[in-house]
Amino acid sequence: MRTLKLTIQYLGTRYQGWQVQPHRLTVQGILEEALGRLLQEPVRVVGAGRTDSGVHARGQVASLVTGSSIPLRGILLGANGLLPADIRIMAVEEAPAGFHARHDSISKDYAYRFSTNGVLSPFLSPTVHALRGTLEITKMAEAAAHFLGDQDLCAFCGPEGRLKKTRRTVTVSEIRPEPEGVWAYWVAANGFLQHLVRTIVGTLFEVGRGRLDAAAIPAILESKDRRRAGATASPEGLTLEHVHYPGELGILATPEGV
Repeated sequence: MRTLKLTIQYLGTRYQGWQVQPHRLTVQGILEEALGRLLQEPVRVVGAGRTDSGVHARGQVASLVTGSSIPLRGILLGANGLLPADIRIMAVEEAPAGFHARHDSISKDYAYRFSTNGVLSPFLSPTVHALRGTLEITKMAEAAAHFLGDQDLCAFCGPEGRLKKTRRTVTVSEIRPEPEGVWAYWVAANGFLQHLVRTIVGTLFEVGRGRLDAAAIPAILESKDRRRAGATASPEGLTLEHVHYPGELGILATPEGV
């Protein structure tokens, strides 16, 4: 048996999230169907992050165990030939036995992209949240910095997230400019909770609109009260950018590689 690590990109617009759900179109479900056809065996794909409905990924990672002897390059090209155009496997690696995409990850990077431009390019609109009006980006950046460090993030996650331990270590929390008038909120942490990034962003929007003081963030964190944070921002702006692991995982096949 072989353990494989897959690096996957997808536009989440038409999917009900990553995780398999009965009678719902999901990224995991589509991947398992395509890989099962290719490998000629039942396939269970484990993702590093369970992205929500409408959320995208540039660097989702998944693991699977297979008895197939198809070379890495054959798996890469064969699977992509069976997948829809909005899901692509970008790399396939041989991983150590027991590798688990979710349990073995040490941190993840997310970016939430937004723009207040009156006209947003159709090449950007699937992955950028368009807002009306203006935002005080400096104030938003000031507020974002309050999330850094070891934090109890209970006030910023959905109901399913609050059923779990809600303390996380946030190593990046900042607003960055991007081309064509787009801004991105980047956040990296050793773990994420349901709706966490989108709720942080919704709260930052309140700061940017002058409805909430940036200095209020520590008190909201301390309160653990979801009602004191902002609304959950819409999903189209959110992308899982990268999943980090302790080391490299061996032989690699990419579209330009093996």
